[in-house]
Amino acid sequence: MGLFSFLKNVGRKDIAETKESDAADIAAANSRKAKLLEDIVSGSGLGVENLSVDYSDEKVTIYGQTESIDDKEKLILMVGNVDGVGTVDDRISVVTPPQSTFHEVQSGESLSKIAKKYYGDPMKYMAIFEANQPMLSDPDKIYVGQQLRIPNL
Repeated sequence: MGLFSFLKNVGRKDIAETKESDAADIAAANSRKAKLLEDIVSGSGLGVENLSVDYSDEKVTIYGQTESIDDKEKLILMVGNVDGVGTVDDRISVVTPPQSTFHEVQSGESLSKIAKKYYGDPMKYMAIFEANQPMLSDPDKIYVGQQLRIPNL
């Protein structure tokens, strides 16, 4: 478990910013946003049981169980890399120990530059790309501030 920070104004545009005027409107909007995030996770094809997502003030709390740390990390990054999400409170449980690290994309970086940094070989960029699917659809489409999984090889 942990709290992960993300740049709230970058990433997928699934959650539209709304200007609610009272507590009831805010609660209803937060509930809609949580449902949208839950739909993103459910539609990803990643295995998560007992999925539950809460959204409040740009903070997402995600609950559930996964079979692997890889799926857990992908879920955190998938939710965190959505526009409007500033932090993800990870309440996902897994059985296996951590097997990767996270990397924040910097200006001028590509997957091959990141692969060279972590593996010493830029041609291993596909390992990073595959570790971040379905969040990444193309190895050339990463952006500054995006969080990526760097799996141990």
